[in-house]
Amino acid sequence: MSSTRDMKQKQELSFSLWYLIIPLFFGIAIWSVYWIELESGWYLNHWGVYPRSIKGLPGIVLSPFVHSSVEHLYHNTLPLIILSTALFYFYNRIAWKVLGWGLLMSGIFTWILARPAWHIGASGVIYMLVSFIFFKGLFARNYRLMALSLLVVFLYGSMIWYVLPVDDKISWEGHLSGGIAGFILSLFFKNEVLKPVRYHWEREDYKEEEDPFMKHFDEEGNFIEHIPEETREGDKDPGLEVRYHYRENKNAEKK
Repeated sequence: MSSTRDMKQKQELSFSLWYLIIPLFFGIAIWSVYWIELESGWYLNHWGVYPRSIKGLPGIVLSPFVHSSVEHLYHNTLPLIILSTALFYFYNRIAWKVLGWGLLMSGIFTWILARPAWHIGASGVIYMLVSFIFFKGLFARNYRLMALSLLVVFLYGSMIWYVLPVDDKISWEGHLSGGIAGFILSLFFKNEVLKPVRYHWEREDYKEEEDPFMKHFDEEGNFIEHIPEETREGDKDPGLEVRYHYRENKNAEKK
């Protein structure tokens, strides 16, 4: 049973080129929108979220594609590509669901909670991804996903400060909304993730007396040598075969 589960997990973690192509497409998309703004002279801040206003509703979906500067784009591009790649690789069965619902939820929460202003940028989606990957790895109790959670903390742990109003120019409400959305999604998706690894001694049908390793210990826990029955009957191990290869040295005979 455990070997079948291991094989299934290896199949789920098999690499596909699409896991890189799709995140790169996200990065190209947000840079393309900014390039169109520069070339056309149209500034698309009105595509952002304006809280508790009908004019701000389209921004729930469109705001992640709009950025205010090259610096803003740069800070969002790499985390978006890296985190979405991790999402598609480790959570490929639910990646699109997480992205779709996460984008909607983070936008809706921003529309409800944020201060009156235009809120733009992909940082809400990034915080959603950080939150989802971190909490889902802890809840799943799979060592691969937990390792990914620790890596996310190592790389992006400092982002936690920006869910607080430390800078008026930053949409901390969007960050907080994304974090809340990721946490909710990590609770919602339970079955479509890698399962905890269970070793054979943790299975219900495990029998200690049949375990080859446990046969090396007596009832008091002392180590004893256990020789299989088939090797006790003969002096030699039937599975061991020794072969000698040599080459005649003709020069030595002439001397």
